[in-house]
Amino acid sequence: MAANYPEFIWQNGKIKPWAEATVHVMAHALHYGSSVFEGIRSYETPNGPAIFRLGDHLKRLYMSARIYDMAMPYTIDELAAACREVILKNGLTKAYLRPVAFRGLGGFGLSAETPTDVAVASWEMGPYLGPGVLEAGIDACVSSWQRMAPNTIPAGAKAGGNYLSGQLIAREARRLGFGEGIALASTGLLSEGAGENLFLVFDGQLHTTPASAAILNGITRHTLITLARANGIEVIERDMPREYLYLADEILMCGTAAEVTPIRSVDGKPVGEGKAGPVTRRMQDLYFGLFSGKTEDRWNWLDPVA
Repeated sequence: MAANYPEFIWQNGKIKPWAEATVHVMAHALHYGSSVFEGIRSYETPNGPAIFRLGDHLKRLYMSARIYDMAMPYTIDELAAACREVILKNGLTKAYLRPVAFRGLGGFGLSAETPTDVAVASWEMGPYLGPGVLEAGIDACVSSWQRMAPNTIPAGAKAGGNYLSGQLIAREARRLGFGEGIALASTGLLSEGAGENLFLVFDGQLHTTPASAAILNGITRHTLITLARANGIEVIERDMPREYLYLADEILMCGTAAEVTPIRSVDGKPVGEGKAGPVTRRMQDLYFGLFSGKTEDRWNWLDPVA
């Protein structure tokens, strides 16, 4: 995030100036990664600003907290209201939201009892992987870092500690001059990007790695699967070996931050014609059409801010 911070943030039940949202240096989460969070976007629509799949994101936040036995001091409705409030207070329309819950200051052991602190931030954010990437695509690489093995850290929880893996993958990719990294699972088969789910296109069909491939079962991933099937595009969830990255007609990454980003090369090998292909462009049109009104919101995914 850039240094141009917003003016206000919601923390533990109230709006306060951004600079006052502080945490003690001995907070449990700072030492042990005991936090859960969400990334959510608000878009400008013909009917005014709307938060995309707010309820689904907050439900996942609570499920992640449940996995880690983290007591949540606010209801989903209260946090939904906080999300709307922080957008309005900062005068934003198209915005990125970050609800986060974490173990605060209390005992010092791994299993220590601590209070759960909760905050919701919002700020303006363009394309996550850089200006122009939604049109031009990115160059990706397969990372030397693998995703966690089954029954070690739950990949299905959106927990802060999980993203140590993503940091290694993303920073390695940037150091080597790539736009993003792609990780393999402990099986040696494809998993996901540093913070994005993967879709490969073969003969007009979308192929994506399953939940068992150490992925976060993303909400944007589910959105694309739903939109594709509703529009006659077949989607197949399957395990795939690394070399499929070099054989695919098209590849795209997706996530709340990354939205729908084409991948034009992997490990220096062009994907298809080295640019976004027709299926990727169709998925972008369907996805962004939800916010322009061109795609009917049949699933009530848009939650008005006001």
